[in-house]
Amino acid sequence: MSLNRSNADKMGGLSGEGDPHKDQDLRNHEEAAAPAEDLAGASLTNPAKSGGPVRRARARILVLDAHPVTRYGLVQLLNQEPDLIVCGEGGTATSALASLGALKPDLLVTDILLPDKSCLDLVKEVSTLHPGVQVLVVGNQDETIYAERLLRAGARGYIMKNEETPELLKAIRQVLTGQIWVSKNVSTLIVGAYAAGHRATNHSELAMLSDREFQVFELLAQGLTSDQIARQLRISPKTVDTHRWHIKEKFRLRTLPDLMKYALRWGASQGSA
Repeated sequence: MSLNRSNADKMGGLSGEGDPHKDQDLRNHEEAAAPAEDLAGASLTNPAKSGGPVRRARARILVLDAHPVTRYGLVQLLNQEPDLIVCGEGGTATSALASLGALKPDLLVTDILLPDKSCLDLVKEVSTLHPGVQVLVVGNQDETIYAERLLRAGARGYIMKNEETPELLKAIRQVLTGQIWVSKNVSTLIVGAYAAGHRATNHSELAMLSDREFQVFELLAQGLTSDQIARQLRISPKTVDTHRWHIKEKFRLRTLPDLMKYALRWGASQGSA
């Protein structure tokens, strides 16, 4: 996915800068706040009126990414499309959840790595609290590991950041219609696996983990301690230690230090550590 990373000097007024763990309000794009006046896209014939064709309102998109330059490029890209418009942007999951009701986007496009909340938790909360909002996740993480898990959490698609711009726009438009978007590789994997009666991931050890255990394992792979993981996931350190023990048992490792070494090696292979 090719994004415009220039004009970094214009980023001063965008949200998401400063302390990434401090909640920040999303920037509300006022030009998208009145869709009745901001119309574009293909002409449609309205048989209920005799005044000729009407135009379809641009689909409203909320962009969530902790990196201001990347976010700026994505916002500029989407606003150039005649059928899409960004209604808000921000850098934290907390601010997005606080603003979804007011912004009323059709689609949330979010990075998989967020500073204040697991993307899995964000997807689940959006699906529960705002079921009309579609979610497309963008990331560099292995799609064969993450795509199916995110879809089960309620996302409508997962696309790799290295995809070209036309592919990203195609994914956005497909998700906006209520359809699922994954790569052909993942689609084949999922269909084949479900036909055989099991989950799609070809990483059997990771597939055994619950979503919470998987989140703990991801953070272990980043070198975080139990206390740091507890703060990140907003659970107790004792609960984290329980999850670590269960992960160790499922991976058939002898000790918790063995689990830590395993997690760090896995993280390095994913580019997350």
